[in-house]
Amino acid sequence: MLHFLDIFYTIAHLSFTLFNLTGWIWRRTRKAHIVTMSLTIISWFVFGIWYGWGYCFLTDWHWNVKERLGEANLPNSFIKYYADKVSGRDINPSLIDKVTLGCLIFAVSASIYVNFVAKKKTKIQP
Repeated sequence: MLHFLDIFYTIAHLSFTLFNLTGWIWRRTRKAHIVTMSLTIISWFVFGIWYGWGYCFLTDWHWNVKERLGEANLPNSFIKYYADKVSGRDINPSLIDKVTLGCLIFAVSASIYVNFVAKKKTKIQP
């Protein structure tokens, strides 16, 4: 069961992250994208008050499973874990955090633009 949960959380995490990065692109997914970005921001910055900046409840649940499977010294970040795993290197966690924050800012900005700014522009034009 733990191996199944590990795979499930990995797929869920990767899917959620990919959707956060790209969900603003397609008109049909834009509202869902606002929801997932809001959940991410709340987790990072509201729950982060108590659990540390960038806290992710999904990472917390996933790491509990990985620890029960015997993995130790897990980083605070899912992105760091998989960046290291894919690259075979120990990437600076500060760099990962900065790139991740930059991607969040980009995705939020893109979502605001396509959902509110560009929408207003098309309504104003005759």
